[in-house]
Amino acid sequence: MNLPFFISKRISKEAAGSFSNIINRIAVVSIGLGLTVLILAFMVLYGFKKEIKNKIYSFSGHLIVSKYTLSTSFEETSIVLDDSVIYTLENHPLVERAQPYAMKAALLKTEEEVQGVIIKGVDESFDTLGFNKHLIKGRFPDIYGEKYSTEVALSNRISNYLELEVDDEVLIYFVQNPPRFRRLTVTGIYETGLEEFDEKIIIGDLDLVRRINNWPDSLAGGIEVFIADKDQMEHAEYDLHNRLDVDLYVDKVTDRYAQIFDWLNLLNRNVVVLLTIILFVSGTSIISILLILIMERTQMIGVLKSLGAENSLIQRVFIYNGIRLIVRGLVWGNVLGIGLGLLQYHFRIIPLDAANYYMSHVPIEIHLPTMVGLNLLILALIGLTLLIPVAIISRVKPVKAIKFD
Repeated sequence: MNLPFFISKRISKEAAGSFSNIINRIAVVSIGLGLTVLILAFMVLYGFKKEIKNKIYSFSGHLIVSKYTLSTSFEETSIVLDDSVIYTLENHPLVERAQPYAMKAALLKTEEEVQGVIIKGVDESFDTLGFNKHLIKGRFPDIYGEKYSTEVALSNRISNYLELEVDDEVLIYFVQNPPRFRRLTVTGIYETGLEEFDEKIIIGDLDLVRRINNWPDSLAGGIEVFIADKDQMEHAEYDLHNRLDVDLYVDKVTDRYAQIFDWLNLLNRNVVVLLTIILFVSGTSIISILLILIMERTQMIGVLKSLGAENSLIQRVFIYNGIRLIVRGLVWGNVLGIGLGLLQYHFRIIPLDAANYYMSHVPIEIHLPTMVGLNLLILALIGLTLLIPVAIISRVKPVKAIKFD
């Protein structure tokens, strides 16, 4: 029989209805609520980062292959889609797929308003399923015909400013020599919540941009590359840079939109601060609880010592008691945290202002390794705090303890 564990169970049952039982419940509640808050914080953090990154990836890929240039213009110097480039990308072990694109600065004009935009031309290899998640009205432009398409998708911000709706027509002017214009049909309206895209990007046919630039079908402004494993993005960038021609440049999307990704990384600090505070509060509560239990059981400690019990045996009694409180708190914390997270994930109960938070609801991403890690971290660190109060037991004198009231 495990005597310390047996005594721990007995004194826990005897504590029912006593002051120490109320303190025990407070400890369980503090640990449970702390874990609940941490689980929800990490769920929202991962969900928020995933949503933002997916929006950026759906517009720009993971890597961008373009021509070396010193220009800061949105319009790219053309690259040749020759067999060597296509073969390198299609046969690279880390590359999932690649899609050519081209950008062109232009002006959208209605009867009353003019708006500067960047038209991004894409072809049939573009991930329309991923982009359709951002469509709030209409459909994606039809870019699959033999002739170039004049259909485009506008952002909700641009369509509101120009007062355009689905199926409306709008003139687009390309400022070049000689100037050119086309009459476009709006087939879809999208919204990402990211100003970098919503303020200026419209989606159209790559062949339309080629026609305006007098490019043959073998030219494009660049190639967006998607990596199967995002963790290998830096390695893929380095490897492709060495394999492609010397006049081509490979850029990570994390570098192109560095401000957004740096901002996302700053969010990790907030969660670390929250984790530290909760661990401190929970650890302090456990220390306080055990000190109260030791004071209430001072006479029992004196009796056990007078019967020959060693300090280590008595200390294990209170360590088992503390661990029982921690485990109960962890169970309730997991139930509440994961339960509330699943409710938000499926029913989107808590909305957000898309203008400020880039999305219409609080995002949730359940990351099981993190959930397990949180439980183990709390169990380990708060468990170590149990050693602080139980160290007092070695200083208790049996004679004084028995007389203690």
